[in-house]
Amino acid sequence: MARVKVESTWYPLEPEESVLDGLLRQGVAVPHSCRAGACQSCMMRGVAGNVPPTAQSGLKDTLKARSYFLACMCKLPEGTGLEVAGAQDLRVPARITAVEQLTADVLRVSLEPEAPLDYRAGQYITLLRADGLARSYSLASLPREKHLELHVRQVPGGTMSGWLAREARPGEQVALQGPAGDCFYVPGASEAPLLLAGTGTGLAPLYGIARDALEQGHTGPLFLFHGAREPGGLYLVETLRELAARHANFHYRPNVLCGGGDGVEEGSIEALVRTILPKRPLGWRAYLCGNVEGVLSLRKKLFLAGFSLKDIHADAFLPSTPPGGPLAGAA
Repeated sequence: MARVKVESTWYPLEPEESVLDGLLRQGVAVPHSCRAGACQSCMMRGVAGNVPPTAQSGLKDTLKARSYFLACMCKLPEGTGLEVAGAQDLRVPARITAVEQLTADVLRVSLEPEAPLDYRAGQYITLLRADGLARSYSLASLPREKHLELHVRQVPGGTMSGWLAREARPGEQVALQGPAGDCFYVPGASEAPLLLAGTGTGLAPLYGIARDALEQGHTGPLFLFHGAREPGGLYLVETLRELAARHANFHYRPNVLCGGGDGVEEGSIEALVRTILPKRPLGWRAYLCGNVEGVLSLRKKLFLAGFSLKDIHADAFLPSTPPGGPLAGAA
């Protein structure tokens, strides 16, 4: 039997059970969200014992060297033990400065960290409530801006999104962990065409990436497709139209599955994207954000259309999951 030690207590793990699942099963509070190794909110640090390399997949080398690992991906060999600690030293205190309703189910949350946060527009952070509840959200803000901006989808029954919508007030203390993720603009090849496509709150990282690219002098065409089921699901429409009016190379393409009109196109985002792609999209770079199914589907279609996989940067939003349960989307 494998064991994991937290503070002064050893907790047994069942065969093939992750450290996260084992601790949660026995009543130990561990921040977590996606349970799939993506959000990094369950990060812990090994104090004594061997951390399996698979539990450090996707982490920065500096974190690996300090024995940090993802509890949801950590399964210990039978008969071994691992003493662990939390990742409090990686967290930055912050306060909520504003919560604004952008649509019926999308919030704009503004945060002011107490210490500088070194990030790139489009990366994501983990937001931690005082009781340890954790959820990961992409950054729509730019590093030069004083406040961090998150776009939060209100999920029916969602614990964090419900709290932000109904209870959180300006001045509320929270903590931030991160940033993480590779979906951000990299300077160079400023003439390269850029394709940004996403649905729902997938706009958050794309909004940051687009502004970052333009501020850094990107001269190639930049197409931003934002999709929703109906017009009420779109947001920042006028803001993005104004951005397009100021930059001739920026093309904003809002679209819906039904109810188009007044500058909003009707049709699937995949079909509309195909209308602007050349037969051989050499040199193009793509940024895809939003729900898992949509991101993976469009990623596959772009690859088949001639995109190099190294030029497709994807950030698929994984819903949070209850302990031991299926994907639930309780954000």
